[in-house]
Amino acid sequence: MKYEFEYLQYSERAILIRNSSEIDENLLQELIFFKNMIEIKYNKVIVEVINSYNSLLIYYISTIENFYSAVLELKSLYLDIKTKKTIRNKCWEIPVCYDVALVPEIEVFAAHKSMTISDVISLHTAPLYTVYFLGFLPGFMYLGGLDDRLITPRKTAPSLHVKKGSVAIGGNQTGVYPYDSPGGWHVIGRSPISFFDVHNAACCFVSPNDKIKFISIKEKKYNDISVLVSNNLYTVKPSFV
Repeated sequence: MKYEFEYLQYSERAILIRNSSEIDENLLQELIFFKNMIEIKYNKVIVEVINSYNSLLIYYISTIENFYSAVLELKSLYLDIKTKKTIRNKCWEIPVCYDVALVPEIEVFAAHKSMTISDVISLHTAPLYTVYFLGFLPGFMYLGGLDDRLITPRKTAPSLHVKKGSVAIGGNQTGVYPYDSPGGWHVIGRSPISFFDVHNAACCFVSPNDKIKFISIKEKKYNDISVLVSNNLYTVKPSFV
């Protein structure tokens, strides 16, 4: 299926390609494939291509001399895409501790949803989430697939300090804070994994279109993994789905 895209001049060196659809996994697949084709064809003239839920932002090395000509080339490239290779998704199992001793906020969240903490954990760990894009903070994953029963509006007043590894819910999304920062999502768990490290060749091991599976662990296991992570002895390895 072909999607209708709007092409906008974002700046003198950038073009925004967007679709009006909401969160949709089929659209994500289309955007990822289109992004890959753009990167292959225009690798000598672009800096990068960034995707979000329903858009691509292309940054060019130089000023775009003829915006309309550039758009026609992009439209032609998209329309000429006839055969798509099946994309194998990496699936990352992420350990998360939901214990009240480590994450007292989960009690408030569960009470607000008229659930037990066990209910919250079961609903949150059941889905196979899709990474739609990374943003807000380097390494912060915007994940689709949250159970409708856990959907909760963001906080009216953001917290000034959310700890690194905090697993949180905001609206119909869930994600993990890659390091200490302010944040307006409801924290329900904590992961000992490091999601962003400038000292690694790949600063973030997760990419858009990957899958995430949260695995519930106890506080002792959390502490054990934290020690391994701090000593660079713990590696998250993907499976493929």
